[in-house]
Amino acid sequence: MPNKKIVNKRLGDLLIERGVITPKQLEEALELQKDKGGLIGELLVSLTFTTEEEIAKALTTQYGFAYLPLANYELDRQLIKIIPERVARQYCLLPVDKIANTLSIAMSNPLNEQAVEDVETITGCSVQIFVSTSADIKQALETYYKE
Repeated sequence: MPNKKIVNKRLGDLLIERGVITPKQLEEALELQKDKGGLIGELLVSLTFTTEEEIAKALTTQYGFAYLPLANYELDRQLIKIIPERVARQYCLLPVDKIANTLSIAMSNPLNEQAVEDVETITGCSVQIFVSTSADIKQALETYYKE
């Protein structure tokens, strides 16, 4: 699954253009990234310069994934069972729909190719990706995977 950039701009630049962060905030996050590593979006959220939702929306612009807020989305409890809880938690993802042999999943990091490959292997389905925030996914994991 090659990642196809729709917009050939870096995430930080997109966030500045959208008025979500300032150039100074991006600079601070990039310095932190040099020192400690990590994903720039997560660092911007940890510095409280933006929200997970804004990062998710920017990723949809950058890579062409659709954004799916899970808060008011009712999931099929039978469908949830198609992906083992361990895998769903490890990759922070959830199955949201299945049509024929295509499984739609919501995930917080749509660029994680290993996660997509593992889900395809486990389910035998091709995967369609939607972006959601890790907070939304973790909340849904607690709701749908509890006994």
